[in-house]
Amino acid sequence: MALKSGIVGLPNVGKSTLFNALTNAKALAANFPFATKEPNVGVITVPDKRLDALSELVQPQKTIPTTVEIVDIAGLIKGASQGEGLGNQFLANIRETDAIVHVVRCFDNDNVIHVDGSVDPVRDKEIIDTELILKDLETVEKRLERLKKAAKSGEKAAQKTVELGQQIYDHLESGKTARSMDVPDEAMDMFKDMYLLTAKPILYVCNVDEDSILTGNKHTEAFKAAVKDEQAEVILISAQIEADIAELDTYEERMEFVQDMGLEEPGVNRVIRASYKLLNLITYFTAGEKEVRAWTVRNGAKGPEAAGVIHTDFEKGFIRAQVIKYNDFMEYGSEAKVKEAGKMGVEGKEYVVNDGDIMHFLFNV
Repeated sequence: MALKSGIVGLPNVGKSTLFNALTNAKALAANFPFATKEPNVGVITVPDKRLDALSELVQPQKTIPTTVEIVDIAGLIKGASQGEGLGNQFLANIRETDAIVHVVRCFDNDNVIHVDGSVDPVRDKEIIDTELILKDLETVEKRLERLKKAAKSGEKAAQKTVELGQQIYDHLESGKTARSMDVPDEAMDMFKDMYLLTAKPILYVCNVDEDSILTGNKHTEAFKAAVKDEQAEVILISAQIEADIAELDTYEERMEFVQDMGLEEPGVNRVIRASYKLLNLITYFTAGEKEVRAWTVRNGAKGPEAAGVIHTDFEKGFIRAQVIKYNDFMEYGSEAKVKEAGKMGVEGKEYVVNDGDIMHFLFNV
């Protein structure tokens, strides 16, 4: 899948430290603004306990998890919509992503410079929202100019879209993000076609100090209160702790460190899974003696599209799919026993793939 999330935030909030922990890519993480100038692109493994359980049961020669792309984007400052700092570059980079992971600083440390002089995650969020809204207003305004010209020529369809475009503009001008707008069905195509920055789905990551990882602090409480109406997930992590975990060599060492911190799993696992969900992705599996593998497909995809993730020929020549539900496979212990129990489904081109399906495709090219 080509979908990817972009990590955004003000300079020095911990974006690159989190990116390094997510990808082990060792991107530059420094204590000064604009340490990240060019976006770093990483491929991250999606943790899935179901894959581990399947592998343990099947005992294949190899186990292959699915992955998703994530981008570490340059820090944004006030005036970015007018090109201040690395504004133009930031906005171009974020436009190319499908979802946003917004990191806000929720820790006090005099040794780590804050670009605005004090720690205030609510203010920081509003700075970025404002800059993205201003850029979206510019986008909608240009579109409206073209629509109004078409409407003057007598195009009835254009006259209606002018009204819809004006509604979007007014919503943004009131200081609200596009994703918070209740868009009527007839306007949805136009809305999507504008590719507005603030229409992208968002996940908030509060970067806290070690002592606040379990309980949060005054900064996280204020931030959660500020975003309570956005229906967006908020995750607390300590980017520094995640960086320390990522430096350990073995899985056992990492899990021991995590448990010593009072955590059930690394925070990056939660960020990855939440990003995956944010991109509206699900996982299906293939399982055999040679390999057990996880595959990524968009939520709502039908059988041929899922087959095409493996190879385009599978989609072109799709005949049918043999489908076993994950829980059935785990209960009966093997494909043969699932068949004996009559629990294997044979599905055609209209079958909508479910998260966790174990699939085998029959095709002809």
